[in-house]
Amino acid sequence: MASFLLDSPSAAMAISSDERLFFVAMGERIAQMRKARGLTQTDLAQALGVTQQTVQAYEAGSRRIPVSALPTVARTLSVSLMELFGEEQQGKAARGTAGGKRGPMPQWQQHIEAIAKLPRSRQQFVAEMLKNVLGQGAAQ
Repeated sequence: MASFLLDSPSAAMAISSDERLFFVAMGERIAQMRKARGLTQTDLAQALGVTQQTVQAYEAGSRRIPVSALPTVARTLSVSLMELFGEEQQGKAARGTAGGKRGPMPQWQQHIEAIAKLPRSRQQFVAEMLKNVLGQGAAQ
């Protein structure tokens, strides 16, 4: 089914079943990433300037997330746009490497990625520890 716009500003755009499946899958990925980072729908809604109910509709795939909101979603979830689209993880798995380089991911990068998956309160705790340790190292 081809997409079309009506002349009315409040008119909806037709969406194909493939596009519908795409938005449902993206919503599921966003929900999964949000939960993995310890964020609530309200947290994401505040970052986007929308209601919690709107975020719930995005995650359920019953409402399409505007393209203009995707960079904010990616920043809030600390992921790339490609990960939101479900592409980067598949590419990493196929290559078995980080960022297209050969060999395993450096240990510090593994730690950073593990920290990014922690709930926000735990991330803040780790950040404070690092500030203290790095501050002490600079003073010596």
